[in-house]
Amino acid sequence: MKVYKKEKPNPENKDWLKNTVHDYFNPVKEEKRSDLIADCITYVIDTANVRENNKKGLGLSTSRINSYKNLLKIIEKYQKGKNPFKVKDVDIRFGKNFLNWLINKQYYSESYARKKVDDLKTVCRDAEIDGIETSTQLNKVKGGKPQKEHIIYLSPQELEKIEKTHIINPTLQNARKWLLFGCHIGQRGSDLLKITESNFVIRQGLEVIELKQKKTGKNITIPILDKTKEILSNGLPRKISIQNLNNYFKEVCKVAGIDHPTKGSKILMVDKNGKEIPKDEKGNYIEKGVKRTITGIYPKHELISTHVCRRSFATNLYGTLPTALIMQITAHSTEKMFLKYIGKNSLDYAQQIADFYELQKIKKDKEPQLNVIKNVSSH
Repeated sequence: MKVYKKEKPNPENKDWLKNTVHDYFNPVKEEKRSDLIADCITYVIDTANVRENNKKGLGLSTSRINSYKNLLKIIEKYQKGKNPFKVKDVDIRFGKNFLNWLINKQYYSESYARKKVDDLKTVCRDAEIDGIETSTQLNKVKGGKPQKEHIIYLSPQELEKIEKTHIINPTLQNARKWLLFGCHIGQRGSDLLKITESNFVIRQGLEVIELKQKKTGKNITIPILDKTKEILSNGLPRKISIQNLNNYFKEVCKVAGIDHPTKGSKILMVDKNGKEIPKDEKGNYIEKGVKRTITGIYPKHELISTHVCRRSFATNLYGTLPTALIMQITAHSTEKMFLKYIGKNSLDYAQQIADFYELQKIKKDKEPQLNVIKNVSSH
């Protein structure tokens, strides 16, 4: 009777009573989610297709899903021989121990280890939305990016050196063309390699390249300058996979003598103690190991990848072109992100301001000085 008074069904709805009685004796039980970390990571992976992505659409990207799959493997390895960890266990102490294990026991790079901590925090917050208990310290667990990144880019002088180097190998000639072209339009490798003739258009009399960035989903318009035209004078370079292009970029820079000792990170095969495993004369590793990103001092050409294009473009134009205009092409959301990307800080700001005033002073000193000569009347 209470349900009838509450719902006030239409007399024509002949199935109301039957459905109401059925629902009363067969209540729908809400499935309660597990509070185990591994299960919560699996839940995120299993529901990836209905989750909002960073483009405000549905469905996480393949790389994002793979990131969670890697996190699941790492957590399963971390808790091996222990009781399965629960979401509420992720507090400051857990975060420190987990980060220490990732860096000092598994030999992951600091940036990757921090990223895994951030992924773990995201999983915990997702579980919290469904009522699963989390630690009151969760927001204070430290992940984030390292304070200092190794900024690897090619200077204008190095690009000129690469351009003028005599290269016979057609494959490396093609790779060099991609490298020079990429460094003059400032796009990621994935966006660079999908450019075709259809991306070249004329807007209001201006020749531009129009493309939609794969990672950000942003539409980018890049002016075609004289140098770009010179690089592409005989057409676009041939298509190639991004994996091969990474390797060929290193080869091109090696031939060009870009070998200055440079601090950076590269992927190496390491043993259980984190030591690099050498290769035999056939190029095969002498023992099994795991791939890890190791920071050290290497010849600069060994650190070059397709990402050098975007970084070189942004770094070389900083201070020459207004920052806001560079950001329109690199698609950085904030100036703070852009400056961190090219390794600039408040001191660089101060230097830029000082340079500006010095330039104004030089201009003023060069301006012709007009002396007013009074007319003297003769008597």
